[in-house]
Amino acid sequence: MNARTRLAAMAAGVVVLLAGCATPALRGSGDLGVVIERAAGSVQVVSNSSNTMLARVGGLGDLSHASLVYSRDARYVYVFGRDGGISKVDILAGKLVARVLQAGNSIGGAISSDGRIVAAQNYSPGGVKLFDADTLALLADIPALDDKGQPSKVVGLADLPGNRFAFSLFEAGEIWVLDAAQPRAPQVTKYRNVGRNPYDGLASSDGRYYIAGLYGDDGLALLDNWQPQAGVRRILPGYGQGRDKQPVYKMPHLRGWSLAGDYAFLPAIGHHEVLVADRRSWQEAARVPVYGQPVFVMAEPSERRVWVNFAFPHNDTVQVIDVPTMQVIRTLKPGRAILHMEFTARGDAVWLSSRDDDKLVVIDTATFQTRRELPAANPSGIFFSWRAGRMGM
Repeated sequence: MNARTRLAAMAAGVVVLLAGCATPALRGSGDLGVVIERAAGSVQVVSNSSNTMLARVGGLGDLSHASLVYSRDARYVYVFGRDGGISKVDILAGKLVARVLQAGNSIGGAISSDGRIVAAQNYSPGGVKLFDADTLALLADIPALDDKGQPSKVVGLADLPGNRFAFSLFEAGEIWVLDAAQPRAPQVTKYRNVGRNPYDGLASSDGRYYIAGLYGDDGLALLDNWQPQAGVRRILPGYGQGRDKQPVYKMPHLRGWSLAGDYAFLPAIGHHEVLVADRRSWQEAARVPVYGQPVFVMAEPSERRVWVNFAFPHNDTVQVIDVPTMQVIRTLKPGRAILHMEFTARGDAVWLSSRDDDKLVVIDTATFQTRRELPAANPSGIFFSWRAGRMGM
């Protein structure tokens, strides 16, 4: 047997050996999602295409109030836990790859526009910390102190273009914009006296607007990032005047607001209404009566319809608003304690988490019929990988 023949035989043997080995299937991340299992301290990795669970990753700490962001390539998620932990999870391998405890109480975070910086917002001790997205090494610690040196809880952290972040200070009533172009020496612009007790914030998907909801005042605070020199102005002022505010059982989440058509749809604190603002003038355009106090007000990707879930005791219900008519067109009862909703990238389905029924519900948005129900341990937040390419997510 000559050398060429021996090499051919060896190659054939290698092929046979490889054919007998079990190798994992190749998979893209573009149609995957991650579900928070709050009581178990774990997340599920799910597939939109097959409506199935692919993996469960545990050991993520206290996820009783947890959120996450995706890496730019949508392979990793950074899970922010209530215990101040940041957990980096490889969703293709289905495993935890890094974890740091960075605060005593944390409620969320964001990732920079270049994907290199992970930012965490903290209740205790307050402030924002910046981390290297690859290693989770600390880059900077920005305390949230007012002009008298008093600390504040940080809420509403959102990413903006150019490696910037916006966030609100609850006790101080301020909005800060953090420029992390030099992440070890970030620069902060402070907007003071924006309103009492901003409780959450959001950025529009183009990064132009940052809006903070105000718990202590009627109305919201808006910063136009195209005209930052104009400062922060109040929008929808006095929407609750003349009426008694009802007990607030769960704070609305502005991160689940909607831009749909020419309008912005936002939850009203302490009222059974969805507020509608003209997105050009930011003047009130309408109010839509709904079944309970709205928590998330989320538009389908087509922007034709808006879905709303509610605080206790109406949290077994979801309603659908038709944008052109500003009317509720469907009321659904998909399960107990519907905590979160997430649309597939093109809006053919919406996934709902039913915490008290330990299940996920997948609903066809064209027919409103249930496609599938999946078991999950006290599920809450649902986050699909299309978020990796969008700001404010």
